[in-house]
Amino acid sequence: MTPLSILDRSLVRQGQSPASALRDTVRFAREAEKLGYHRFWVSEHHSVPGVAGSAPTVLAAAVAAATSRIRVGTGGVMLPNHRPLVVAEQFGVLESLHPARIDMGLGRSVGFTGGIRKALGQGREAADGFSGQLAELLGFFTGAQDAYPGVHALPAEGLRPQVFVLAMGAGADLAAAHGLPLVIGGGAPAGAAARYRAAFRPSEWSAVPYVMVAANIAVGETAERAALLQVPEAWSTAHSRVRGVFPPLRPPSEILRMDLPERERALLEDARKGQISGTADEVATRLRDLVTVTGADEFLVTMNTYDLDDRLESYRRLAALA
Repeated sequence: MTPLSILDRSLVRQGQSPASALRDTVRFAREAEKLGYHRFWVSEHHSVPGVAGSAPTVLAAAVAAATSRIRVGTGGVMLPNHRPLVVAEQFGVLESLHPARIDMGLGRSVGFTGGIRKALGQGREAADGFSGQLAELLGFFTGAQDAYPGVHALPAEGLRPQVFVLAMGAGADLAAAHGLPLVIGGGAPAGAAARYRAAFRPSEWSAVPYVMVAANIAVGETAERAALLQVPEAWSTAHSRVRGVFPPLRPPSEILRMDLPERERALLEDARKGQISGTADEVATRLRDLVTVTGADEFLVTMNTYDLDDRLESYRRLAALA
């Protein structure tokens, strides 16, 4: 079985505080470790009411401290929002405190609204400088950066957390050019994976291409039960595209009773198209097919739902496949 890892964005449930959602993430990481998952990653989202994960390196530190074996990282730190020196220092501290357990997943997204981008001090064009920022960041770890003579990222210099690039926009091409592992998802992972492998340049960070495929995967006692688990996040996504706000997760039964506007209902169905759900046997078949198409070296599972016990049971069933 292809290794399984988890990305938890610390989504907020209806009636829950963001602080409680963050504590749930740490508890979930402990359970993921018991179940044998390979990695546990957290994310960076700013000013999103339904998402509590805004400071990934801080949350990763809490997760790493609460666990002992599972790899811990970010999926990802949005590099245009930060200075490479500071990112290197933060991951240097994490790797120093938790040797050989830290992953540095990096993305190139900027804030979703003009107000957020202004608050972060970055415009849309900041994403265009990702490749240069990435080279500078890696240089702080190797000691080879020459943009700022005499400046050293301590304690990062000489350390080697595992580095991944999230394939947003030109991410696949950038990962290949820098010789780094790639995280892909979305509608056309096979094309991105093939392009990445063809262009990959070996580096001191990775001698061979490595593809992690992100997917929303739910496993249930029945296919219908599994599909229901994915309704809450799919609805919140559809709602955000219509109204500009990602709301806290609601129970699937409540969502299915809603009289949704036609566009929102269409977006809800669209959000569910790329998801994988079913019984254990059905999901195992889908994952084997996905490995065949993409050559996935690892899966990053992103499924979230309203009920935490239901979520854990799905991840337990999925882990049993391995």
